[in-house]
Amino acid sequence: MRFSESWLREWVNPPLAAQALCDQLSMAGLEVDALEPVAPVFSGVAVGAVMAVEPHPDATKLRVCRVDVGEEEPLQIVCGAANVAAGQRVPVARIGAVLPGDFKIKKAKLRGVASQGMICSASELGLAERSEGIMTLPGDAPVGEDLRAWLALDDQAIELDLTPDRSDCLSVAGVAREVGVLNRLSVTEPAATPVAPAHDDRYSVQLAAPAACPRYLCRIIRELDPSAETPLWMTERLRRSGLRPISPMVDVTNYVLLELGQPLHAFDLEKLEGPIQVRLSQSGERLALLNDEAVELDDDTLVIADSNGPVAMAGVMGGAASAVSETTRDILLESAFFAPEAIAGRARRYGLHTDSSHRFERGVDPMLQQRAIERATALLLSIAGGRPGPVVEACSEGDLPQPASLLLRRTRIRQVLGIAPDDAQVVDILSRLGMALEPSLERGRDDDAGEHSAGAKGTNENRARDDVGAEGWQVTAPSQRFDIQREVDLIAEIGRIYGYNAIPVTHARSAAFTRAPQEMAFDLQLARRTLVARGYFEAITYSFVSPEQNGSFDPRPSSAPLSLANPLSAELSVMRSSLWPGLIQVMRQNLARQQPRVRLFETGLRFLDGAENLRQSPSLAGAVVGPVLAEQWGAARRLVDFFDLKADLEAVLTQTGRLDALRLGPPATESDAHPALHPGQSAELWLGEQSIGWIGTLHPLLARRLELPNEVQLFEIDLAALGVGERPAFEPLSRFPSIRRDLAIVVPATLPFERVRQTVMASAGDLLKQLILFDQYQGDKIEADHKSLAFGLILQASSQTLIDAEVDAVVQAVVERLEQELGAKRRT
Repeated sequence: MRFSESWLREWVNPPLAAQALCDQLSMAGLEVDALEPVAPVFSGVAVGAVMAVEPHPDATKLRVCRVDVGEEEPLQIVCGAANVAAGQRVPVARIGAVLPGDFKIKKAKLRGVASQGMICSASELGLAERSEGIMTLPGDAPVGEDLRAWLALDDQAIELDLTPDRSDCLSVAGVAREVGVLNRLSVTEPAATPVAPAHDDRYSVQLAAPAACPRYLCRIIRELDPSAETPLWMTERLRRSGLRPISPMVDVTNYVLLELGQPLHAFDLEKLEGPIQVRLSQSGERLALLNDEAVELDDDTLVIADSNGPVAMAGVMGGAASAVSETTRDILLESAFFAPEAIAGRARRYGLHTDSSHRFERGVDPMLQQRAIERATALLLSIAGGRPGPVVEACSEGDLPQPASLLLRRTRIRQVLGIAPDDAQVVDILSRLGMALEPSLERGRDDDAGEHSAGAKGTNENRARDDVGAEGWQVTAPSQRFDIQREVDLIAEIGRIYGYNAIPVTHARSAAFTRAPQEMAFDLQLARRTLVARGYFEAITYSFVSPEQNGSFDPRPSSAPLSLANPLSAELSVMRSSLWPGLIQVMRQNLARQQPRVRLFETGLRFLDGAENLRQSPSLAGAVVGPVLAEQWGAARRLVDFFDLKADLEAVLTQTGRLDALRLGPPATESDAHPALHPGQSAELWLGEQSIGWIGTLHPLLARRLELPNEVQLFEIDLAALGVGERPAFEPLSRFPSIRRDLAIVVPATLPFERVRQTVMASAGDLLKQLILFDQYQGDKIEADHKSLAFGLILQASSQTLIDAEVDAVVQAVVERLEQELGAKRRT
């Protein structure tokens, strides 16, 4: 919400400087986002009257003007604007004037003709981004008056960053009401006298969707002057509020929207056929909008229609076919209340966001429509003439929102705020906020849920002494306060008007109870520190992604993702089923900014199995690319690979105490392979018999599509699947020496070492203390499609020294089992 300080001070004028006023608003919950001058600095510009305009003797596009600026002699000014004409009032920068950008006006000759100043355009004065021709002023502008002073350009624009619950402050009237309450000042509102009808023409209205639109007002205004121009005072207020003036009919509706907070719309009466129908659209209906876009409407979109079909998207934007134009003389002026739930999300669904939808989505005062249409009518008649008809109202009283009636307890105020304001203060604050209060002896509940007017009447006989504090007030909120729904909302109002900085600092006391975490539970904080120590940075990304991103990284691409009913955009419309899309996006941004070594991790929820069987899975994921080490002289440059990432992941999983149970393997079937990973450089992670996630290299086709290097390494684990780790246990150290035997075998190249490890461990028995893989070979010295694995067996007994026969028996058992189960051959 943006408005000028001077406009606000016409409604209420507290004895505060601009910055102090902004600080007061921010402390009251209406955060001021900016305080900016409404015009850049310039000086020496006066109001001038163009007395005569003659052609330049040597330039066809230049004109020689005589301009009265209140001095003894008129000024001769050479001007190139095509719209300059005798009789105009214009801004004139005299010799010595300084325009925005430190542009100084000096004596000059243009094609041989002396020029004693400059007739300015709005853009040259910094009052518009662009303009065609000079700026013309009203005919009653005082000649010779300083333009800056006459237009009050030493004003400032205040911009509020309102939270969605404070829709009542999306207007000058709403903000003035707050300022008046905060400073105990009355608010001066503009006159809202009903305009007497000049004819009896009425337009029929039918409410086909009363729950979505319970109140609709309209009136016919005939014989408007299409050549009328919006007065300067109104265009200035619109400009200072961030709106561009267009025409009186449009400008008046925008002005009332800013002033009162009620969106209005004007239809060209000649372009309407039959009665106005407020209804839900029919699937497949199309509507050409004012922004030159045509949309196909869904069947839950509220529209304003005539006999030929939709003429406006209710509460969002009007249609092009019924729009007013420079020739419009007769209009139908609309002022309606649309239920927030009927408008919320509709604009965004069609890629729109308007001042109207912004307000209706959050809630407009359902009692404001009559006042707004009368105010707009009076303004329009004063600018463009015309003859108004009577106001036609269609209303479904039962569907209008009813103000909340809430029980406010004295004891609850003290519990929440930590102070106990006296009754007079409570009544004064809430009354100034427009709330109606009645004393109540009703006994409310003592819990947080006791926020609505509930509770049984108690008698004097059974009312305990402490229960007297539960008495309070029955409070009815004003119609514009959609945010007042619970008792705590009333208490929040008391707190912010009382002043949070006036509440004394106290230290709460309560009994402290500590509960030790489960000893072997997976410590996510420790996992974070481990990854940070290994050079990773933690990322936090959105939980919602585009369907395309989700489909590329979903381990089960056939399952439908959880779609958002009201997404921020099409790119953020489904809940993620993997953390990788967010990490990949962050990686791309870092690579694009010349950061070749990227190591990222994230913890968060994945949303699996769709809306029907939604499962939220806490997960840990990582993504790395680039050199293993930062550039240095002590080690050769090497790109990170699958095994580097596996080492990082093993460092994290060490805390489970079950690292020996961690194994990597292919999926059960080829169709179970992860679609985002390289089929030959990826593995499913298993902890015992439980699948806990995936690790591998990004699929080359996906890497190419995302414009990423081929060496991107990824992992993702399901934290819930880790379960409780195993508690470390002491094992006595053997006093007897260990013996090592090395063994080399030849196995098929596709056989993972994990299968070999499990077979060796099972056949060696308790004597095997450690298995070390120290070599892998593929080449011309062994069969094609085979590999040689060399590993050491560390054997040790706890009660005796092993003899060669015992060791040989273990080695022989290992070799035989490898041959039988895996088809291995011993290499000599």
